[in-house]
Amino acid sequence: MNFWADANLPFAIVERLRQEGYFVRYVAEMEQGIPDDIILNLANQEESILLTADKDFGELVFRLKLVTFGVVLIRLLGLSPQQKAEIISHG
Repeated sequence: MNFWADANLPFAIVERLRQEGYFVRYVAEMEQGIPDDIILNLANQEESILLTADKDFGELVFRLKLVTFGVVLIRLLGLSPQQKAEIISHG
């Protein structure tokens, strides 16, 4: 399974998934300011699940009906990046 991780996710999540053997492209390691619709399109092209904390992707997928391979909204408020990584990698 491949993932795209939006720039708003803590690096701890990306790092943990990579340690678990998943291929993860991290938007924060790329060019700054990539628009959400382009990120979604790139993830789709690679048949990757997009991980994000940005509810704007819901707007693109549900309201504008853009096709998606998969989007996971991660909203784990009050937890440390390490706790979030643990939940994501084993959830």
